[in-house]
Amino acid sequence: MKGLTWDHPRGYGPLDELARREGGVDWRRQSLEGFESTPIAELAAEYDLLVIDHPGLGAAVEHLVPMEELLDAGELAAWRAGTIGASYDSYVLAGWTWALPLDAAAQVSVGTFAELPRTWDEVLAVAREGGVTPCLGGPHALLMYFAVCVAFGVQPFTAAAERAVEVLTELTAYADPSVAQRNPIGVLATMTDGPVRYCPLVYGYTGYPLLSFQDAPAGPAGIGSVLGGTGIAVSRKAPVEQARAVVRRLIAPDVQTSMFPEFGGQPADRRVWTRPGFHGDTAATVERAWVRPREPGYLRFQTDGSRILRDGIVAREARVHDRLVARYEEWRRA
Repeated sequence: MKGLTWDHPRGYGPLDELARREGGVDWRRQSLEGFESTPIAELAAEYDLLVIDHPGLGAAVEHLVPMEELLDAGELAAWRAGTIGASYDSYVLAGWTWALPLDAAAQVSVGTFAELPRTWDEVLAVAREGGVTPCLGGPHALLMYFAVCVAFGVQPFTAAAERAVEVLTELTAYADPSVAQRNPIGVLATMTDGPVRYCPLVYGYTGYPLLSFQDAPAGPAGIGSVLGGTGIAVSRKAPVEQARAVVRRLIAPDVQTSMFPEFGGQPADRRVWTRPGFHGDTAATVERAWVRPREPGYLRFQTDGSRILRDGIVAREARVHDRLVARYEEWRRA
């Protein structure tokens, strides 16, 4: 079978190792940008197995095999109970499970020093000292906006949510725009090699031992973060028995709790996240991370909304939130 994952050790390391040991899948890779924005339906026409991002599900379900047709109810219930946060439920639409979570992630705080800010007031105070950046590349300006809305207890795209844009605008005013407009991998690389010492919200990645990962900053409503991670989906063209066998192995305890961490992965299995010290003890953030919309058209809106925010915040333009809300309402009317 031919499979597609994404081009980072977290995305391909465990999969390549399992395939090396047991065969069954020739894994190809796409960039992080492709993973975040390429329609799943297009990829399902070429690949048997897909490592996917849950926001693209709404426009793709007719091209995928529901997991209820591959695994029995007991297996699915056990994996649902064993995964962290909303990792499993983010792949459930209209009563069917369209992928199974392999990898868990959420935006967390990352820094080059030990005690990172715990609240958004502390974040802005540290930002005024310099060396702090947001992560606004690709879809991440919009995802930061969502996370700040969650922390402040306001609904996105409402008048109260303009506070989130104000926070991000102030944060960005103290940052290097060339760094702020990178994706998470680019931001983390800059923190490892350059002058940036802190990012309050960036998707965490294992494999950065020189960086400190801690829970996302809290606002009046508590921690605010947006769920990431990946799931394994099966296209309609895949050979069923072979696909079933690979999916079972990918969620097996030995693969999730041993092979995934050993080969650069970030498993969805809650038992790994509750190990002392795993990924900076950020399990609390992943447990409560907010799930994005998954309806058809969301990915296009995510791209457009993030561009509106990123360009407006960097340029300190007026009425940025109004333009974002207008684009959101256009999507919802379509």
